[in-house]
Amino acid sequence: MVYSLTYRRPRHVASKRGSIASEKTGQSIGGSTLNNSHDAAINYGIPEALSFDRIIDGGTCPPCTTRDFMNYLIYIEHAAENLQFFLWYQDYTKRFDQLSENERKLAPVWTAEQAEAQALAMKDSPAPMKTINAETAALFKGTDFAAPKSTVVEMGRGNPFNTPPMTPENAERDSLAPSEYPWSDSGSTLRSGFKASHDKKSAGAFDAADIKLQPFTVQPFREEISRIIATYIADGAPRQLNLSSKERAALLHALAITTHPSAFRQVIRTVEWTLRHQAHQNFIRWTICNGNRPRVIFARGLGIVGIVGGIVAAILIVLSNAGRGWRVFSAIGFMIGIATLIAAWKG
Repeated sequence: MVYSLTYRRPRHVASKRGSIASEKTGQSIGGSTLNNSHDAAINYGIPEALSFDRIIDGGTCPPCTTRDFMNYLIYIEHAAENLQFFLWYQDYTKRFDQLSENERKLAPVWTAEQAEAQALAMKDSPAPMKTINAETAALFKGTDFAAPKSTVVEMGRGNPFNTPPMTPENAERDSLAPSEYPWSDSGSTLRSGFKASHDKKSAGAFDAADIKLQPFTVQPFREEISRIIATYIADGAPRQLNLSSKERAALLHALAITTHPSAFRQVIRTVEWTLRHQAHQNFIRWTICNGNRPRVIFARGLGIVGIVGGIVAAILIVLSNAGRGWRVFSAIGFMIGIATLIAAWKG
């Protein structure tokens, strides 16, 4: 890819502390911003060959692959949960569509009308009960700030950047595995352990959302959904998504009824909007440069030295008895200095 000297890297987008409004994400996904990857790339100064869809689909080469994107979010942004959840959701949707028709009927589609009715019902309902880490609750035990026992939730100590868990393909396959398994290039999920702990956390999340209805255990992937709730959705989860309390409660109400991928409709909009308009833009800005700050400073200094050297050489040649033809050699310093400054300016 060759671009003109006027090309500008994508600007840095600061991460928002609050949850992104559902209306904004809905317009983005339903409109041309997310449906037309080419227009989105043009608007943000991102080359079409490095669009979000191409990176996720595996159509790019290092250092702009999906793994590079994941490593950037883990080690630079320190916020990889959105991409991990997005990749899990894509894989989960594919596996759900591969089920038999009888199995899919056990998990009905969560329609937009049901989601709207649930949102209206939640407006007049009291705020969901907040959960507190057991270690935090132990610090305030015996004081006026002690939390009720029902709000205390045991938190796991696993690596928060590991791959989300996957339901085993058959009953004989052991689904208990340590949480140190790495992320896979295929985007598929791996096994995860602590089934009892996940069930306890997911049950605590349903209780915190004041959901009296018990999830249907006969539905496909119900165990996996419980682990996902304990990993991404529950308040205080190791890879908790940046969701508002209303979004979290609405998702838990949907998951209590069905395990159909449509139950994640609103949440996946928020996650995808964040990835496309924040994480992807910052990733391209960071990876499109091949020089870190010390190298850029050195290149700027080298460019200034080259220009100053060209000026000094020109002055000495003019003041000397050398012919005019020798003045051409002073242009070498100018060319090296200007080229180096442009390279440092581009990063």
